[in-house]
Amino acid sequence: MKKQVPKGLYAITAENFSNGKDNIIVVKEMLDSGIKILQYRDKDKSKFEKFKQCEIIRKLTLDYDCFFIVNDDIDIALAVQSDGVHIGQDDLPLKKVRELTGENITIGLSTHSPEQALLAVEQGADYIGVGPIYKTFTKKNATDPVGLNYLDFCVRNIAIPKIAIGGIKLSNLLEVYRHSPENICMVTEITSSNSIGLTIKKAQEIMHDYC
Repeated sequence: MKKQVPKGLYAITAENFSNGKDNIIVVKEMLDSGIKILQYRDKDKSKFEKFKQCEIIRKLTLDYDCFFIVNDDIDIALAVQSDGVHIGQDDLPLKKVRELTGENITIGLSTHSPEQALLAVEQGADYIGVGPIYKTFTKKNATDPVGLNYLDFCVRNIAIPKIAIGGIKLSNLLEVYRHSPENICMVTEITSSNSIGLTIKKAQEIMHDYC
């Protein structure tokens, strides 16, 4: 049975921005700090290396009752029985991904425009990424920032969960959260932090205090 993506802080691995720590170490710190939504994203490793890391992370996320999403690699998502898979606009079409995964896995889709958001809903996405809100250096060839106006459009017109992503830091988190997305995604602000636990605690406090 398909699980619902919990609301709140959404974390993503970024080994190239983790101060020399590998994904497993960072994930353990995230989980120990209360992260309940985690996406595994790694563009540089071999398929086998990613699979081996995802095997370990899947076990950890089950132990911590954390919703686990695999980025791009549908075969790995299915192999480790993740809760979800996240795809971009240049990946396999969402309908084809649904054919491959079946109905019991959550599919998230990155969107950068109102047209893409509306099409994602029409094609059966379970949630959408909305961004990048601000300029981001995490991804090569990242899309130009879409800003808060696009987030407002999605909040008003898109019924499925919206995950705000892209350049979000502790310093601007509240500005984004005031626009009412279900989730806030922070990548390098968490992975590159000298104290991942403290950064997550501060982010969760900001969101909790606003509510």
